[in-house]
Amino acid sequence: MKVCNKIGKPIELGMSKLPAKAQKVIEKAVKASLERALKAAVFTLNTSENTKPSNWRHRIAVIVTGAVGGAFTWIALPFELPISTVIMLRSIADHARSQGFDITDYKTRMECLSVFALGSDIKPENVNESSYYAVRGALAKLLTEAAEYIAQRAGVEAITEETERLLAPQIVKFIEKIATRYGIVVTEKAASVAIPLIGAAGGAIINTLFINHFQDAAKAHFTIRRLEHKYGGEIVRMVYEKM
Repeated sequence: MKVCNKIGKPIELGMSKLPAKAQKVIEKAVKASLERALKAAVFTLNTSENTKPSNWRHRIAVIVTGAVGGAFTWIALPFELPISTVIMLRSIADHARSQGFDITDYKTRMECLSVFALGSDIKPENVNESSYYAVRGALAKLLTEAAEYIAQRAGVEAITEETERLLAPQIVKFIEKIATRYGIVVTEKAASVAIPLIGAAGGAIINTLFINHFQDAAKAHFTIRRLEHKYGGEIVRMVYEKM
């Protein structure tokens, strides 16, 4: 993960300073953030625009939330993470749009959410459960089922009231699968701000790495998806695995 690679030993120090209860806080914050992102009106981009994604606009917004959250360490995660996640999802959707995808399509929206399960360094170092295509394969059926469910209910807005009580099984399974991997990066983030004196400046830096991580993942993923549409999935995967 880029966050861990960039910070290195401070993350290890932060891990040792995270109290036992922090993991439960992180797990709840991750799930709540993904649910908030699913329900939020983040797909309001102008789909007629043929422009590059606005990385810096979203980056600045996440830096601000990171600065505020960093001042209160991991304790602020339940409040800061949902906001940062929604902003990052909007940035991910911006990358999808820039690659020609229709972000009003429910399957595209679910693909945007699935980027939180992908690593930013999308290179096939080995074929295992952490590889890009393995993660996509694990999410494929759940992604389709979630998209179909939302489409049948006439959109995200139509299920908002239901999700406040209990998310439908199709959505729960999809979010849980993503949360398993997203939680790894969030734990690294929480560990880094757990270090004394990191403060607001450190939180801003961590969030910069955080959004860069997922902007890179979004750019790579939707580039691959565009090439798959043009040349076919098998050919693109064969070339990818030879990289």
